Amino acid sequence: MDVFGDLFRGVRAHGSLFGSSTLTAPWALHFVDGAPLTLCTVLGGAGWIVPEDGPPERLGDYETVVVRGPATFTLVDEIGTSAEPVACGEFCATSEHGGTRHRLGWSDDNNTGTGATTLIVGAYPVRGEISRRLLDVLPSVLRVEAGGTGDAVLDHLAAEVAVDVPGQQVVLDRLLDWMLVCTLREWFDRPGGRPPAWWAAQRDPVVGEALRLLHADPAASWTVATLADRIGVSRSTLAKRFTELVGEPPLTYLTRWRMTLAADLLVEKPEATVAAVARAVGYSEPFGFSAAFKRVRGVNPSEFRRTAATAVAS
Repeated sequence: MDVFGDLFRGVRAHGSLFGSSTLTAPWALHFVDGAPLTLCTVLGGAGWIVPEDGPPERLGDYETVVVRGPATFTLVDEIGTSAEPVACGEFCATSEHGGTRHRLGWSDDNNTGTGATTLIVGAYPVRGEISRRLLDVLPSVLRVEAGGTGDAVLDHLAAEVAVDVPGQQVVLDRLLDWMLVCTLREWFDRPGGRPPAWWAAQRDPVVGEALRLLHADPAASWTVATLADRIGVSRSTLAKRFTELVGEPPLTYLTRWRMTLAADLLVEKPEATVAAVARAVGYSEPFGFSAAFKRVRGVNPSEFRRTAATAVAS
C-alpha cells in the first residue's frame, strides 16, 4: 500500500448523497450540510461556486471542484443572481424533489434550451484519523480543469445517474471514489503546485520504497538499518534522503503513522484493550505505546478513547 492509497482507507463512499441537476438561469443551490468533502462537476454549461470562506470560482464544462467542510457553499448561475437559493443537503433528496435518499434533482421543463447547466454533486463522508491526514493537506476549495483523467469517469457518472437500475448506488459509490482519486492526483501534480511532501517522495526510488514498506507492515520491528537493507542502500543514504524529502526521519514518520492507526483502532474497536492496540501497531507492551501516543497525540490512549466516545455520543 502506498501513502496516498493508505490515506483513502477511511475515505469511502457508502450510500453517499448524489445530486444530478439540470437547471436554467437564474438558479442558486446552497449546500448546507458542510460535508467533509464534496465533489462538484459541471457536465454542461457553466456556473460559479461561492464558498462560505473564500472567493468565487467559475466552473465550465467538465471542470471539477472539491470543497472541504465543514464550511458550506453555494452554486449559482452568475454572481449576484436573482434566484432564491434552494437549500440542499441530506433532506433535499426527497420524493418531492424527484429523488430518493441517494438521488436529488432539480429540473426545468425548458432545460434543453440555450444556457442550461447540468451539475453532478457528490457529498463524501470522511471518517477517522487516517483520513484526517488527507483532509489536512487540502485547501477549502481546489479546482481541476477539464481534459484530465477524470473526464472518462464523468462520462460514466452522467450515464449512471440518468437511469434507475438495481445496484446503482454501488456503482455511484465506486465512481465517486474513482473521481475523487483522479481529481486529487491532478491537483497534486498541477504545474507550480505545492503538494504534501509525501506525494513527491513516493516517486523517489529509495524513499518511495521505504514508504511502501512502512505502510505495508507498520507493526514490523523496523530500524533504519533493516529498512535500508530491504531497499538495498546504506543506512546513511536512506536517513538523509528520507529526511530531505519527507521532512522527518524514517522512524519519526513511522511512529506518527502508528499513532494515527492506533487512534482509529481505539475508536473503531472499543472492546480492544490498550495492550491489544499496542500490539497491533508494533509495540510489545502498553507502557512504551502509551508514552509514544501521548507524545504524538497529546493525551494518553484511554483519554483519547473517552473523548472520542463522548464526541460520537453527542
